[in-house]
Amino acid sequence: MKKNNWIFILFVAAFALFSLSFFRIDPDYLWHIKAGEYMFSHGLLTKDVFSWSVYHEYWMSHEWLFEILIYGMKEIFGDFHLFVYCFLTMLTLLLTFYFGNKDSIQKNLLFSIFWFACSIIFIFSIQGRPQMISNCLLSISFYCLYDLYRNKESKKIYFLPLITILWANVHGGSSNLPYLLCFLFMVAGSFQFQFSKIEANRISKKQYHKYLLVMILCMIAVCINLHGFKMFLYPYQNMMDTTMLQNIQEWRSTSLSEWSHYIYFALLLIIICIFLFSKKKIAFMDFILLGFCAYLGLKSIRFWFYTYIIMSYVVFAYVGRRKEDPGTSMGLVIISLLLIGLFVVRGNGILSPTYSHLLTEKDIAAVKKEKPERLFNLYNYGGDLVYNEIPVFIDGRADLYGPHNYKDYLAIASLQKDYVSLIEQYDFDYFLVEKKYSIATYLKYNDSYELVYQRKNVLLYKKRTA
Repeated sequence: MKKNNWIFILFVAAFALFSLSFFRIDPDYLWHIKAGEYMFSHGLLTKDVFSWSVYHEYWMSHEWLFEILIYGMKEIFGDFHLFVYCFLTMLTLLLTFYFGNKDSIQKNLLFSIFWFACSIIFIFSIQGRPQMISNCLLSISFYCLYDLYRNKESKKIYFLPLITILWANVHGGSSNLPYLLCFLFMVAGSFQFQFSKIEANRISKKQYHKYLLVMILCMIAVCINLHGFKMFLYPYQNMMDTTMLQNIQEWRSTSLSEWSHYIYFALLLIIICIFLFSKKKIAFMDFILLGFCAYLGLKSIRFWFYTYIIMSYVVFAYVGRRKEDPGTSMGLVIISLLLIGLFVVRGNGILSPTYSHLLTEKDIAAVKKEKPERLFNLYNYGGDLVYNEIPVFIDGRADLYGPHNYKDYLAIASLQKDYVSLIEQYDFDYFLVEKKYSIATYLKYNDSYELVYQRKNVLLYKKRTA
């Protein structure tokens, strides 16, 4: 391996370490870890055990293997397990880009550094969730698919069904991507034409048959999980659930009215400019792949990362060779040391990790003291409550609550429709809410409820007994 290869790997590792500076606890992690703990002691979960509202209803636990994995890591690494998990998954992701494009990276190190720096789009999603593993699996899957496109003798694609089985059990909600991408390669590879800067080259029959065979095998592989064929339909059912799409932050569509979304538009613009200003013709396959990624990314912000992952195997082909400047290697080493230094400065939380999200220990103690049996809680509070073994009305498993009480929760929280009859129907004995929610105003001016605890915006109301 060339000297620069080792230096670039150092840069990649330093960037992965630096990304931990932005690590944050997501409320979903808290119920994930509790599910893993439960399964370690009681066996695999296919029914709810954490709520009082839908207790023992069927639960599509499509991330069960991740939950067991993360709990196992907690047993091994203690309070530092999430940092180990996030570092390893981020490092794996970046290394797959590197080894999948090693020759192209060496021909233009300056652009390669810039492109890897663009992975900052991931930084704000560094958290203990199965999406981190899904990103790695997507990267490996696409490498296998794209390798066959470039080399009809490639056999790497035959790993895809095995990857899909793992994917269907770690994060089943996105495990349909391998067979969808196979189909995309088959369709885009069926054309032969040249139009302006776009050039389409038909794939061979051998390539077509490989894609077709692996697509079928991946469709079967998706069904090898706790829930069987239901997992095959699950992603499409979620995508058609308008209530989830409109109310869950990460499912919302990308919008020009949100300044934070401009990072994704900037990424798309960079890729388009690379295509347009390249001296090479734009392969129709790459054009279709960009369109597919842009469609997903604009449809939902949770798919932004797919654009970066897939395009990481595409863009390097459109960048010209650049003579290496004197001192490039030393520059990479300095950048790597700087990133490590920034991590040391910003990463103080690693020395004293705390696993809580919105509720403090004092809040949890106040709730436990009251011993609620039919608690109404806000959606984002669910993870903290499950983690502390307090039965919830709702939590981050929106797919579980969707057929039952998710719409009722929204109506009660914002005082919509027949919220009064819904409150009577569920017969809540306590309400854990925030001041900014309409339900808090209703409770404040209703004599049937009394405030028993308050910390800043966190309010706990108790229903008065007759």
